[in-house]
Amino acid sequence: MSETLELPSTHDEAWRWADLAALKAAAESARGPAEDGAPHFLDLPGARLLFVDGVLDEGASDLHRVMLGTVEAGDHPLGRHALGQGWSLRLDEDAVAWPVQIVHVATGAANHLPAEIVLGPDAAAQVVETYVGRGWTNRLTRVRLGAAARLMHAVRLVQDAGFVSLRTEAELGEGASIVATHLGAGDAGSRIDAGIVLAGDGGFAEFGGALLTRGSQRQECAVRVRHAAPNGQSHQLWRAVAADTSAASLAAAVEVARHAQKTDGEQSLRGLLLQRTATVNLKPELEIFADDVKCAHGATVGELDARALFYMQSRGIPKARAQALLTRAFVADALERIGNEAVRAAFEEDADAWLEGAL
Repeated sequence: MSETLELPSTHDEAWRWADLAALKAAAESARGPAEDGAPHFLDLPGARLLFVDGVLDEGASDLHRVMLGTVEAGDHPLGRHALGQGWSLRLDEDAVAWPVQIVHVATGAANHLPAEIVLGPDAAAQVVETYVGRGWTNRLTRVRLGAAARLMHAVRLVQDAGFVSLRTEAELGEGASIVATHLGAGDAGSRIDAGIVLAGDGGFAEFGGALLTRGSQRQECAVRVRHAAPNGQSHQLWRAVAADTSAASLAAAVEVARHAQKTDGEQSLRGLLLQRTATVNLKPELEIFADDVKCAHGATVGELDARALFYMQSRGIPKARAQALLTRAFVADALERIGNEAVRAAFEEDADAWLEGAL
């Protein structure tokens, strides 16, 4: 497959920060033994799905309301490789599902898996995904939310090596909402790619998270939210922490259609350099064709506050501990959006474990 793998070009503006060399190397890597995925499930009720190299381990899974079936791929350069059988969560009107947990274990080489989440009017669901292992893990997730439907989607990237590429394509109906939070706290490269369309009046989309990079690792997000109806709200809040010679890149775009009046769009991109040899790239983008909107963006990159470090050390806090506390506070607002307390605690533990290794 690696010989015929067609990848986008970094000469394309949308892919200029993508670590396609790392992706290709991961796709060509040898397979090894599978990591035990069971410890990565959280203590939550509901469905538990364990995929090893994109194939469901039926003996270790409990599908509940999740089904397996064919999910159509789109034309996204990476998402189009996710063909064939995948998982599907479909809820009827007013239905509420227990949390759905999915653990993806990769053993090397390439694996692909499509998915779909379709919620009827006033339905509500929570989906928590965890990525571990090595190799190229490639995912496509299609989301369609009916009127006033609500989805919480939380994604933990803790894969040890290789590359993880995620493509989310979501369409929101009238008054529907999606809150998606991502945490990149492993050592694999990654690209979090999304296209969100607020197609109904009063839709709400919050899409963000934190990318933590170290060594020579590279992670990036590339998210576009399109307001195609009036009275919509969108918030893209991303935090990046880069150590050593690593690079974290955040590209967040908001597009407001001509008739999407009363839109409220916000972007907050902030980067923190733990060493000056690291890199954080930020690219907020607004395309506004309506005239009655409230849109704003902010983008900053800096280092830990030297005065705060000095103050904490003068109070007897060791330097490494002071750095960890300040860095944890920096990423905290990106994780506090997670509505499920148990899930939020797991993400915070992942971030703390990363900080212990990086500082």
